[in-house]
Amino acid sequence: MRADLERIRQAALADLERCEDEAALDQTRLRYLGRKGELTAVLRGMREVAAAERPAMGELANAVKTAVEERLGALRRRLADARQAKSLAEERLDVTLPGIRSAHGHLHPLTQVLDQITSIFAEMGFGVETGPEVEDDYHNFEALNIPRDHPARDMHDTFFVAEDRVLRTHTSPVQIRVMESRQPPLRVIAPGVVYRHDDDVTHSPNFLQVEGFFVDEAVTFGDLKGVLSEFVHAFFGPRIPLRFRPSFFPFTEPSAEVDIGCVMCAASGVLPDGSPCRVCKRSGWLEILGSGMIDPNVFRFVGYDPEKFSGFAFGLGVERLAMLKHGIGDIRLFYENDLRFLRQF
Repeated sequence: MRADLERIRQAALADLERCEDEAALDQTRLRYLGRKGELTAVLRGMREVAAAERPAMGELANAVKTAVEERLGALRRRLADARQAKSLAEERLDVTLPGIRSAHGHLHPLTQVLDQITSIFAEMGFGVETGPEVEDDYHNFEALNIPRDHPARDMHDTFFVAEDRVLRTHTSPVQIRVMESRQPPLRVIAPGVVYRHDDDVTHSPNFLQVEGFFVDEAVTFGDLKGVLSEFVHAFFGPRIPLRFRPSFFPFTEPSAEVDIGCVMCAASGVLPDGSPCRVCKRSGWLEILGSGMIDPNVFRFVGYDPEKFSGFAFGLGVERLAMLKHGIGDIRLFYENDLRFLRQF
């Protein structure tokens, strides 16, 4: 037995020295010290050893086991040290390198444009008011001079919530609510979400609109032209061509649409490559908002004397202005949340 124990000691220590990783160390430990290992098998024959020799054989067996375990532990520590040294060499931090900046969020492009619009009108003395997005028929249509049988209702493609409740088709109801509760002079814009049953590359079923109105004594169409001209030049630049074109809206009389020179073809109707501009249909002009003098019937609905007060109103779509300002051809890009698109703003 003594010879077997000495052989196991030498073989185990030699095999341990040849181990290059933790897995090999574990296999060697099991081969010699495991429940079915060689040292365990030798110790099972201890009953055959003479009683007088058993203490000495037991002491030798323990010495062999201790020697193997100590060497095993030393080799494990050496591998761990080598692993740590390699990690430090490969992954060490160079504090002289520039840091990696974390990405910062920013306002959505529509919010940026809406803030710019609000800021321009605020500089002209316009306050901001809001109203409910679910409106009653009276404020959304009737008080704006659009009775139930009026064909203009068909222009709005309305979402009905109930028989007398709609998702507002414009923010003009805020104009009625403000005039019902306050007396002139009034200079107000009403930004907010509106809803219409429409969906294509230039229309969305919900979009942002800014309604604005100015009511006081002796307000004229010249005031309307001055305010809107100032806004257009502040938003698009002082060189942008501008014109007022006669139009029709039930709640204003007279009414006008405001056109600007096409931003795609520089108001020429022809693109730089010589092809016709399809955005303005070769006209050189793009419609950006509707406006007009507030109809006397609207004043009567809110209890104003149309002989004493006059005013103008206008409405513009935020998405349309954003598309023209940035040369965007599809309104749906604003709502798809594609970071490749949003990061450009």
